[in-house]
Amino acid sequence: MRVLSGVKPTGNLHIGNYFGAIQQFVELQHKYEGYYFVADYHSLNSNPEPQNLKKNSMDIIMDYMALGLDPEKSTIFLQSSVPEVVELAFLLSNVTSMGLLMRAHSYKDQQAKGLVPNVGLFYYPLLMAADILLYDSNYVPVGKDQKQHLEITRDIALRFNQMYDDEFFIIPEPMILDTVSVIPGTDGQKMSKSYGNTIEIFAPEKQLKKQVMNIVTDSTPLEEPKDPENCNVVKLFKFFADEAAVAEMKTKYREGNYGYGHAKLELFEGIKKVFGEARERRVELAKNTEYVQKVLNEGSEKARYTAIKKIRKIKKKMGLVGNIYK
Repeated sequence: MRVLSGVKPTGNLHIGNYFGAIQQFVELQHKYEGYYFVADYHSLNSNPEPQNLKKNSMDIIMDYMALGLDPEKSTIFLQSSVPEVVELAFLLSNVTSMGLLMRAHSYKDQQAKGLVPNVGLFYYPLLMAADILLYDSNYVPVGKDQKQHLEITRDIALRFNQMYDDEFFIIPEPMILDTVSVIPGTDGQKMSKSYGNTIEIFAPEKQLKKQVMNIVTDSTPLEEPKDPENCNVVKLFKFFADEAAVAEMKTKYREGNYGYGHAKLELFEGIKKVFGEARERRVELAKNTEYVQKVLNEGSEKARYTAIKKIRKIKKKMGLVGNIYK
């Protein structure tokens, strides 16, 4: 059974990325064949600076490995190293209705904001479908906000199967990553790069501490009791401490003479402890970029080999003839 997922290289990974997805990727690699990629094609619809895109892509590869993705157990690759995925997206566009894509959240959200979506954003669900179907993925780990796009993939695959072959494409199943609650950002909203409220896993220690200390709290004085149930610091601390430590922090809140600054420092130490080994590995990987490139090259070659075999069958099924696929 194969599991596939990808992360857009739009900035540094944060603790929401880890608890919301990457932690599960690491666990799943022991049960399934994992294909995990950097979705650099997908990032183009936001027109990133080329140098930033290149750097962010390599950073995510190192982040993946530092956090526990094992190249011996998982195929780690770059989406753009497999051009067949773009070819498949076009082929699938011919069995996909405009209405299906117009219902996608990625498109409707941009319209609701009064923006004019580019074709790349409109095309996003098709490219995602190609990502999934090209590798015969059985399961796709997704958050609830991405479930609709997987449903679109399933609709496209079913339509193709009806037109050409009842069992040609595997119909992928969602693996909803709801094992944890929403990770709050420093402002209390869902942690997201787009909100600028993240705590980055691999930020330098001084910057990491600053991000933690910037968590929004109320103005209750140090000596007065505080409400631990509605505090962003406590909500985050739960991910980095056991039940006893969380209960102790809540008690300190209720007793008073314990400030938010104290709680933030405890959270800061908890983050360093949980990600300590990963942060050390990340430093070593940054010093050994030749090894990182080797892992990326080997993963991309394996992914492309899989893709070429599949695209050959797809083109034959659709009646296309190309010498390269004889």
